[in-house]
Amino acid sequence: MRWAALLLTVALLSACATPQRTVLPGEELWSGRLAMTVQSDPPQSFSANFDLRGTPAAGELQLTTPLGTSLATVVWSPGSAELRQGGQVTRRGSLDELTAELSGTPVPVAALFGWLRGQTGDVPGWQADLARQPEGRITARRLSPPPAAELRVVVQP
Repeated sequence: MRWAALLLTVALLSACATPQRTVLPGEELWSGRLAMTVQSDPPQSFSANFDLRGTPAAGELQLTTPLGTSLATVVWSPGSAELRQGGQVTRRGSLDELTAELSGTPVPVAALFGWLRGQTGDVPGWQADLARQPEGRITARRLSPPPAAELRVVVQP
């Protein structure tokens, strides 16, 4: 009887596990947690688990709750970006345009790929602190133009 309960428990846990996704040639894949604070009026803050895949030119960012519930998916390619949230889809001409509309400031998602690799990259108005990047921790601050913003990322090993 105990073996049956144990097997059932293992089966249920494995059914809840997120399947490993295949990374296509040229793509990168990172998962972890991110938090963003924007010093707007009123101030805004947001945190979520994330899966980032693709390249700076074309990719996908999935945001989920700690329990795995989907919050939003952002998909971009040259000339377009869209946010899928619930049953709604918001489309814009670029990733910067879309993130600026949603958060009050353009979020450098494309630059995040380089930061995750430990490359500082030059993003106007943003300053990335990669001192803890080998530990999977990145902090980036937008100093100008206003509003100021801070993006913190912790990558899962």
